[in-house]
Amino acid sequence: MTSGKITEYETYLNEVLREDLKHVLAQREVLCQEVLELEQLKTVIERLQEAELNKQTIKTRVDLGCNFYVHANVNDTKYIFVKTGLDIFVQFTSEEATKFIDKKVDFLKKKIEKTLKASSEINAHIQIVLQGLRELQNLSYTTETPRREVL
Repeated sequence: MTSGKITEYETYLNEVLREDLKHVLAQREVLCQEVLELEQLKTVIERLQEAELNKQTIKTRVDLGCNFYVHANVNDTKYIFVKTGLDIFVQFTSEEATKFIDKKVDFLKKKIEKTLKASSEINAHIQIVLQGLRELQNLSYTTETPRREVL
């Protein structure tokens, strides 16, 4: 009976808990990448605002797709398009875009905190299952491994 329980716990550990942990960590990675992109966009918007104040023309490269770039001169930086989600782009002024980015970053950071909490809970469940497996197999486990003297 104990070998069946051991197999059942090992299966649950490997197929459920560890897969859940991988999924949560991948989700957190996507959210962190999105926050990074938004912060970069905010930096670009600040530079656009500086150029608008100085009445400068901005020279840039634009990706046409498939990594084909063309040089572009931007005269009017009053409005920009920001991807708001679900492949929807909205035209904002620089100030509106900055406010939107700040709110979205705050929202994403809250989601990141939830994924951190979820990963901590899954890690705790993994430790509980591992402890149960040790008990079923009558293994003693200490956090410190004893050191042997080598002669």
